[in-house]
Amino acid sequence: MERMKTQHRVVAVYLVVASAWIYGSDTLAASLVQSPDLLNLVQHVKGAAFVLLTALLLYTLVRRDVTAIEQATRSVTDSYDHTIRGWIELMDLRHHETRDHIERVARMTVALARLAGYSGEALQRIERGAILHDVGKVGISDAILLKPGKLDEAEWAQMKEHPTVAYRLMSEIEFLRDCTDIPYCHHERWDGTGYPRGLKGPAIPLPARLFAVIDVFDALRSPRVYKPAWPEHEVVAYLRRESGHHLDPDAVTLFLANLREMKTVLAAARPVAEAACAAAAPGFHVASAIAAAPVSSDSPETTLA
Repeated sequence: MERMKTQHRVVAVYLVVASAWIYGSDTLAASLVQSPDLLNLVQHVKGAAFVLLTALLLYTLVRRDVTAIEQATRSVTDSYDHTIRGWIELMDLRHHETRDHIERVARMTVALARLAGYSGEALQRIERGAILHDVGKVGISDAILLKPGKLDEAEWAQMKEHPTVAYRLMSEIEFLRDCTDIPYCHHERWDGTGYPRGLKGPAIPLPARLFAVIDVFDALRSPRVYKPAWPEHEVVAYLRRESGHHLDPDAVTLFLANLREMKTVLAAARPVAEAACAAAAPGFHVASAIAAAPVSSDSPETTLA
């Protein structure tokens, strides 16, 4: 037999309980109370008790169904998140740095976004966007993704298409439609020289501006097939130099002000990240590191593609 719909069940239970209460309480009151004045008082008390009883009954019935809906919603959300992780595993089969990089930048981006005031569902959307920031690279050839050196002009033009590929892919999926800020805009630059749309300053969504700082930090601090890891003090100096050019100055300031916390998050992300973080000297101070930072001969442009 088909299960009764929620609204039908609530109405049916209410009608049964209300009918039983009215008939039973009226009969009982009439048999026990003879005085008209006392019977009138009993009726008032009975009415108040009826309101309380039915309120508790409706709360119990509705709360049970709401809980069931919440559990079903969590189950669907978990399934979506597992699907996202499955995509990342597939990407990692092509590009073996992908999973570790995503793990690190997603955790750090969530931590930085929380410091910027994000919470709840907005923070979840930011996390999913960070996890999928490079999903558009599924449309880029391995010859370009794995090339151990700078890209030529044609290769660079193809690489620049991956944010647009990500946007088109995610916009077709209702669950991910509100998570495109980072995948679509994380290569935009504060001074308007980024891609794919050349957005400038506050026109770039804030989640993408926060992520850009994290992405630069992790990309430069991590070894890649085409470069060694940069020392932390050089990375910090680079962030400071790019503040107001590539990166949002406020995002850089927030990140550097909470660098110790960011490194703690980084260390917890993956054993690879923890090993990189352990190389930092105890008692590290941002200002002294920036002052002492040498200029690296490595170009970050390929690193940050």
